[in-house]
Amino acid sequence: MIRVLFADDHEMVRIGVTSYLSAQSDIEVVAEADDGGRAVELALKLKPDIILMDLVMKEMDGIEATRLIMEKWPEAKIIIVTSFLDDEKVYPALEAGATSYMLKTSKAEEIAKAIRATFEGQTVLEPEVTGKIMNRMRSPERALHEDLTDREREILLLLAQGKTNQEIADQLFISLKTVKVHVSNLLSKLEVQDRTQAVIYAFKNHLVE
Repeated sequence: MIRVLFADDHEMVRIGVTSYLSAQSDIEVVAEADDGGRAVELALKLKPDIILMDLVMKEMDGIEATRLIMEKWPEAKIIIVTSFLDDEKVYPALEAGATSYMLKTSKAEEIAKAIRATFEGQTVLEPEVTGKIMNRMRSPERALHEDLTDREREILLLLAQGKTNQEIADQLFISLKTVKVHVSNLLSKLEVQDRTQAVIYAFKNHLVE
């Protein structure tokens, strides 16, 4: 049996997909989560063979959840199942460690096939995602900050204003933990060691005035 954890904040989506998967002779949905934080907790506790991960969820999104899971359990196999194909979602999700990338418009049987293929060590990508990757490989070298998400750029601006993590959390109405994850991500993407270096990079590259 392929043991699956399904994380999605839409109950009806979980019910529909779980119902189909549970009818398969070789797939078992061992747990469900409605937010990223819960997905991380269940993934590390249950160690499922496959994790189906939505991207946009409350409290913690799927990209952050994927990154945290991969940091603590590098062997995890995560399939993104989302409605989004924009660069802000695709690249960060794959960079975070997702193995495969599917759309919610995919039929349940296609998701089941992706589960089996990913379990066997393959990577399953939507054709549009494959095209994006190919175009990116052909494009000229990108500046480091071009990989920042809008939220990371927003937080970088607040760092340049001298805001603390707690002040950023209060201003953006997100948790302190989420702010820390975003700060860690942008430091990694900018290839700097600390907040001060990140702010210096931002000024040198005219990202802030």
